[in-house]
Amino acid sequence: MTFSICVREEYTDEEGDEHLRFGVAVTTRLPAVGTLCPFANEHGAVATQSLVNVELGRKGIEYLADGLAVEKALDALLDADEGSAQRQLHGVDADGEFTFSGDECNDWYGHLAGDGYTVAGNLLTGESVIEAVADEYEAAAPETGAAEDAADPLAKRLVDALAAGHAQGGDKREDLPVQSAALKVTRTEERELSPYYDDLRVDATETPIRDLRETFAEAERGFEMAVERYADAYEEDDIDAAEGDEETVDAGE
Repeated sequence: MTFSICVREEYTDEEGDEHLRFGVAVTTRLPAVGTLCPFANEHGAVATQSLVNVELGRKGIEYLADGLAVEKALDALLDADEGSAQRQLHGVDADGEFTFSGDECNDWYGHLAGDGYTVAGNLLTGESVIEAVADEYEAAAPETGAAEDAADPLAKRLVDALAAGHAQGGDKREDLPVQSAALKVTRTEERELSPYYDDLRVDATETPIRDLRETFAEAERGFEMAVERYADAYEEDDIDAAEGDEETVDAGE
């Protein structure tokens, strides 16, 4: 199951408070990768792949929420997994990064880690795939602690990183045309209305990156429209505020 990226970023909100955001994105030449590989919560992001053991992702995220460091959490899960030689597992938490590729994964396979991110892949056309993912992410990443709007949304930048790997050949199984892609973004910041584009999946298509990019664009547009219409209602926790906005719109027409 092809290639993915996990990310941790520090940013500053409108009030000047510091927060973390975590992201994970993946694409493969099989359907519905979003149900199997990417996991994220307000404590970190994890990707499980190759011969997939979904419990590594589910339990990994739970362990991070329990306060375990990502290295200890994922090492513990791999130690208890009899099939670990065929797994790839990587992720980030608030303080560190973790990467693992079992020696029975299928070529080309490998991983790399940078400051605040990890990338891994298997059954790829070559190492240049994960290098391109990392290079694209690093080139577009904002400065540590920058304002939330100092760069494109992380979800968009994750799609761009996948696109860079795809352009290098990506998954080498060209006889499997039905593909998929997915992304998740989470934050330590509590928000009344979270962006709709932070949890997206394209489950079955021959053009996963293009479709995920188009899905992001539509979700971003829909989120902006919803904020304009319903922001007051969410802030006041009162649906009447939204109904009032609708009456104002109708009167303007």
